Amino acid sequence: MSVHSTGEPAPYSTPGESREDPPPDPKVVGIGVVAVLAVVAWAAFGKKNFESVTGTALSWVLGNFAWLFVVAANIFLVLCLVIAFSRFGRIRLGADDADPEFGNLTWIAMMFSAGMGIGLMFYGVGEPLQHYVSPPPGSGVPPQTGAAARTALEYSFFHWTLTPWAIYGMAGLALAYSVFRKGRGNRLSSVFVPLIGERRANGLPGRAIDLLAVFATVFGTATSLGLGTLQVAKGLHLTTGSVDSRGTQLVIIFALSAAFVGSAFSGLHKGVKWLSTLNILLAALLMLFVFVVGPTVYILDSIPASIGGYLNDLLSMASRTGAFTDRAWLGTWTIFYWAWWLSWAPFVGTFIARISHGRTIREFLIGVLLVPSGATTIWFCVLGGTAIRLDATGAAHLTSTAKDAEASLFGMLDALPAGTVSSWVAMVLVMTYFVTSADSASLVMGSLTSGGALHPRTWLVVTWGILMAAVAAVLLLAGGLGSLQTATILVALPFVLVMLALCWALLTELRADPGAGPARHHALHGLRDAVRAMVGDAITAAGPTRHARLRRAADSRRSGDDSGTPEK
Repeated sequence: MSVHSTGEPAPYSTPGESREDPPPDPKVVGIGVVAVLAVVAWAAFGKKNFESVTGTALSWVLGNFAWLFVVAANIFLVLCLVIAFSRFGRIRLGADDADPEFGNLTWIAMMFSAGMGIGLMFYGVGEPLQHYVSPPPGSGVPPQTGAAARTALEYSFFHWTLTPWAIYGMAGLALAYSVFRKGRGNRLSSVFVPLIGERRANGLPGRAIDLLAVFATVFGTATSLGLGTLQVAKGLHLTTGSVDSRGTQLVIIFALSAAFVGSAFSGLHKGVKWLSTLNILLAALLMLFVFVVGPTVYILDSIPASIGGYLNDLLSMASRTGAFTDRAWLGTWTIFYWAWWLSWAPFVGTFIARISHGRTIREFLIGVLLVPSGATTIWFCVLGGTAIRLDATGAAHLTSTAKDAEASLFGMLDALPAGTVSSWVAMVLVMTYFVTSADSASLVMGSLTSGGALHPRTWLVVTWGILMAAVAAVLLLAGGLGSLQTATILVALPFVLVMLALCWALLTELRADPGAGPARHHALHGLRDAVRAMVGDAITAAGPTRHARLRRAADSRRSGDDSGTPEK
């Protein structure tokens, strides 16, 4: 068994070196299951009361805490950049000589599939098209113009690239550091040992933190599963003429949940790994197809133009809280997205931490922050940009599908050659993303409710997956997309504070880690030392300063020699 530079044992320094996983925690499992079942029953049997209460609560949250979501999201992004390029970036997530468990391509594929696969399929065309038809309040651009197209892509980047992956990155880094560097359990509460102590982290406060993470994961993932179900049902309706009803959606959820159970029994290194790789290949083929047969030159033009606009307007977009603009729009888009990413943070954070053993913090954060963001940028330009161009040139009339996000993708594909084939590929892709998302999220919840087990019991993983599917089903029955969004925001509110405290706990431990090297090697200190050296060399070349001459004169007076008296 290897040893960290901190002197602590590294029980998970290699895949085959793990200690025996702890059993499920009966209290955490019991409370979590009962609470989720209570929400499912409430939404199923008290639909009107559920809608009334959650709607009132949503208005209260948006009216009082929109600023908190905005400020917190910005903090996570800044911290990611600061930690990555500071001396802490050299710390390895594991023993100092540990090697990564997964290759780069597999690592990126698993991370990307778990992070936002279904969402990109659902909103890849739908969001840019909606912003193009109805630009965000305060943007000052007329709809369905070139300026509206650029603004549409900018806001899509804002909602899907750097900020969400910064949220995932901070959660994943804290968990990976706690598990692989400090040798603690693979659960969110273990990150808080520096703040509350090991005894409380393993006691009631720790269980409360893990339960909050479980609730956030259940409802955040249920939102994604619900979106995937809506899109598959719409795709089947448009391609085969089947009825797009709640009954069809329930059948889809049941069928895909059964596929998830089979994947769960195959484990991380088989089911999730191979399905994630398949997802990336299918997504790349679909994007390449649209790029080739679509408006290729327009797409190539839009990539640098929209990226430049996004970076130029990032500060103003990131500081918008609804104080001077339409708060309802903010709740539908930006606040919903920040809440969605926060609710996914324990799931995606735990998952990418689990697959990132052996990587340095700098490699981890740069990979998590830039690689998916870059791929997402290209995805929106290819699919969203194609839809906008087809509508603007009259090649297709897609504005009618703008408010129907699940239909927008199929409307765009239908306007291109081989539209039926590409639509089927898109539906298969959504379904495989559904399975991998459910599989990964269930694995994480099994770990959170098993004292941080890296290999939780299969029956527990399957149980959580079935409960997630049940939540997605009842929320669809209760109110469709609106109910999914409302539940996500409400559950994410308390988790904002948990995530901010997580960042504080992580920074506390990073500052004391000897693997970061002495503080004087920090980039800013290095710059300061270089400036001092240059100034010192310049002073030496210029000859003795007045201060030096005064000092020599004082030394001469003490020795009785006046030859060193300075000039007046």
